[in-house]
Amino acid sequence: MIPLLLVVAVMFVALLAVFANEVRKRNMAIWLRSFFRQDWRGQPAQGVTKHLMFCFVDHYEPKWETPSYETECARVARWSRDYPKLCEGRRDADGRAPVHTFFYPEEEYRTEHLDALVDLCRKGLGEIEIHLHHNDDTEAGLREKLSRFTEMLAAKHDALPRNPKTGQPQWSFIHGNWALDNAHPSGDNCGINNELIILREEGCYADFTLPAAPDPCQTSTINKIYYATDDPLQPKSHDTGERVRVGGKPVGDLMIIQGPLGFMRGNRKFGVVPRIENADVRTSSPPTTDRVDAWVETGIHVEGKPEWVFVKVHTHGTQERDMDTLLGEPMRRAFEHLEQRYNDGREWKLHYVSARETYNIVKAAEEGLEGDPGSYRDHVIPRPQYAQR
Repeated sequence: MIPLLLVVAVMFVALLAVFANEVRKRNMAIWLRSFFRQDWRGQPAQGVTKHLMFCFVDHYEPKWETPSYETECARVARWSRDYPKLCEGRRDADGRAPVHTFFYPEEEYRTEHLDALVDLCRKGLGEIEIHLHHNDDTEAGLREKLSRFTEMLAAKHDALPRNPKTGQPQWSFIHGNWALDNAHPSGDNCGINNELIILREEGCYADFTLPAAPDPCQTSTINKIYYATDDPLQPKSHDTGERVRVGGKPVGDLMIIQGPLGFMRGNRKFGVVPRIENADVRTSSPPTTDRVDAWVETGIHVEGKPEWVFVKVHTHGTQERDMDTLLGEPMRRAFEHLEQRYNDGREWKLHYVSARETYNIVKAAEEGLEGDPGSYRDHVIPRPQYAQR
């Protein structure tokens, strides 16, 4: 008869092997040490009202998997029709409806698709920012793409604000395939080691790409808002950086605003290995109340101001398999939970914010400004007017 101790030891070794395999396959070794440190956390003062900034960013790709033109239009039309319905009756502490940030790909531009999104923006339900997929690119090629596309969005659609001194469009960014600053170990999906510098010089004020897990482009820095300094001779310069802090000063090249990364509660592969919580919202990972609470509890904040909590989640909004989740009851229930649990006016106040507004509120915290963060939505970067052209 096999001794019980030996059976337990064999089971333990087998479980350890399963866990090690998952760590390897899911690239968790990149960020596990940071997760166990939990060094991003902060404790709000007793009795202070906490403010929750909820930001939903979208890798919005009407041409996903190169469909027919009719399918592209149907995807955009679904958002135009159903997103206003989803937002009916939903309000935050400022009386604002949810606002969806559409990071639109440069390589997928169509006038009619942008016009449809601009119409949602005029209703106060969205804002438009920059998304880009590129591979084996050059500095000249990247600058041309960014300058041409951002100027088109500003001049033709009035969808980006301009720097009042230079007239240059101002915008935030999500990198296609997560490969910001040539971050993929293979060098695929970018090719530019000085991308952070180029982004800043072309008008970008913040990056919203992360988290990227389980992709190998994920950084070792997690659950933080920080400044990254580009080393133009090396890839993935944003792997580490200096946290944005109250009373601090801008440093480096680009602010990195991350969404929550960790592990899902009670959701384990093989009943053993916790699944990654990477703030991705889709049908296979719906925005349940438990997930919403976990996002909030992660507590991403500007160092020195833990009572202002930033939750940035992301999706790929034009994929048919996910639209019923994003535009239907699962997302409606998530909004209801946010408003019921995090908007009582005493313990919590809720603020639905765009990517631009998120950046502005971060800058207000950095400057040590007090009061209601909702009053700083347009603090540094103004809202586009979305005027008729």
